[in-house]
Amino acid sequence: MAAVVGIAEPRRPGGLAVRVAAVAACYYAAARLGLLRELTVEGAVVTPIWPPTGVAVAALLIFGLRCWPGVTLGAFLAVLSLTTPGVEVLGVLFGNTAAPLCAALLLRRAGFRTDLSRLRDGLALVFLAALAAMLISATVGAGFLVLTDGLPAASFWPVWLAWWVGDAMGVLIVTPLLLSLHRARLPLPLGRRREATALAVVACLLVPLAVYSPISTLFLVYPVVIWAALRFQLVGSVLCALLTSVVATVAATDGVGAFAGLDRIEVMLKLQAFNGATALTALLLSAVIIEQRNTRDSVEKACQELVEVLEHLTAGEAPPPRPRPHTDESGDSDGSGDPGDTDDRSSPSGIP
Repeated sequence: MAAVVGIAEPRRPGGLAVRVAAVAACYYAAARLGLLRELTVEGAVVTPIWPPTGVAVAALLIFGLRCWPGVTLGAFLAVLSLTTPGVEVLGVLFGNTAAPLCAALLLRRAGFRTDLSRLRDGLALVFLAALAAMLISATVGAGFLVLTDGLPAASFWPVWLAWWVGDAMGVLIVTPLLLSLHRARLPLPLGRRREATALAVVACLLVPLAVYSPISTLFLVYPVVIWAALRFQLVGSVLCALLTSVVATVAATDGVGAFAGLDRIEVMLKLQAFNGATALTALLLSAVIIEQRNTRDSVEKACQELVEVLEHLTAGEAPPPRPRPHTDESGDSDGSGDPGDTDDRSSPSGIP
């Protein structure tokens, strides 16, 4: 079974150090972006979307599990930029590192492919990486705050829920975007570039109109997301979902448009329900379309091979030999495997 979960993990210490530093820098930059918009829940400051979690999961899938120290370093730098670290920072660092690691390991065990070419890949990212693995960071982080008297025990569950949803949204929106950009082929043909420009213009006009309208018109963004998924698959749909989530988050934290007149809890619930529905629509619809397209291509190729065989048999000739499937370094026969899986032979868990 082909399990595509990253590229070859670095063998040389210098290469590993560069990747760790790059992951830490990206994590910290994403944290600074995420902290631009905050909400206060039960006296605790939370972010509706926590992009560093999505960056961490994508980095572990692309660069390999050995880059996990970059996640810890990036999380420490993010905490250091906000406050003087105390004992509670240990729980935050452990949770923010363990959750992406657990997500990557669960995806590897599920045979996840980073091109998200199957519906099962989209479902694995949603239920294993986003919803299940992020329970770790929320539970450990909020739990340490309660144990160190940084948070009242009565506020544990509201903060835990906001923490979990923020991390899960980071995985749902940021991880598929980075994975798709990692595999994107540019430039687009001229006709596709024109359509992409038209889609971008419509999205930039319609999304703010739907979000900032005083009446409930958030549903207007879904035709744009569907258009992007149908024509540009994962890259287009996730970019539209990201734009929608950013605009909605800005409006929610300002308390305007569709989020006017709501208290903080209602704003959080409405915002996260909307962002979650948009991200799920973009991710799962794109996965279905890509899977159907790949199936159609396989059927067309098989029909072409059958026609060639029949032509040779009609002419009284032996059928041409079928080419052997391409085999890469990892031994996958379809060429979609992960060379990084070669490390699993020497380290069963994928971690040295």
